[in-house]
Formats: sequence, structure tokens, C-alpha cells
Amino acid sequence: KVFYPKGEIQRESYRTKDGKKVPPHHWRVYDLIQQIPAGKVTTYKVICNALGEGSPRSVGTALANNPFAPFIPCHRIIASNRTIGGFCGEKHKPGSKNRSTVSHCDWKLRMLRLEGVKFDKQGHLVGPSLAMWQP
Repeated sequence: KVFYPKGEIQRESYRTKDGKKVPPHHWRVYDLIQQIPAGKVTTYKVICNALGEGSPRSVGTALANNPFAPFIPCHRIIASNRTIGGFCGEKHKPGSKNRSTVSHCDWKLRMLRLEGVKFDKQGHLVGPSLAMWQP
């Protein structure tokens, strides 16, 4: 089980593996995306709008630095064009076949597929009306 600080005192004293504090905006992003159930996805922009602060990029930055994955399910956030977006600071490149290793985005796609979220061969979400989560 992952320790996820809930109270202000716990969060103020929490440090990442690198010894850094988690910024308040990141905590708000993590608290919100923790509510996304398996089998659902949403976008960086929806999260930003629901929080009423930051930008889709700042949400992406928070998720790229998420020390609580997969407990805080950052893999459930996709791009506004309903493609996989990025994962662990890496951008998804559909159809790239020259890799000898599995990319971070491939892992994101696999996790989402295991949860029942479907993407076509071009990397677009299939059945968005069923899969999209709204706060």
C-alpha cells in the first residue's frame, strides 16, 4: 500500500525520494485524479478547468512528477484530442516500430486497456462517450 498524506501537517512534512516538497497545485491535482475510477479517463484540460487553476501543461507537470503512482492514477489522463498523450515525461508516437524496449506510453496504453479503455491503431480513444470521466 502507498502512503498518501491527507492532512496539511503530513503534506507539509512529506518529501519525495529526491527530498523535494510537493507543491500545493500538485496535491490538488492528485486529490482530484484519485477520484477517477478504473475504466474511465479524462483530459489534462478537464482537470485544469475543474481545479480552476493552472494550465493543462501544469497538470501534466504534476503528473510527470507523481510520487504516488499507481495509487494516484496518472495513467487515466489523456490529451484533449483523445489520444494517449504522454506518460512519465514521454510523448506517445503511434506506429513507432523501431524501439527495442517498451516505452512508458506503451505501459500507459496497456494499463488502460487492462482497465477496459480502448484505443484504435492510430492511438485515439474508442467510445469516448462511455470512457470519459467528468468531475
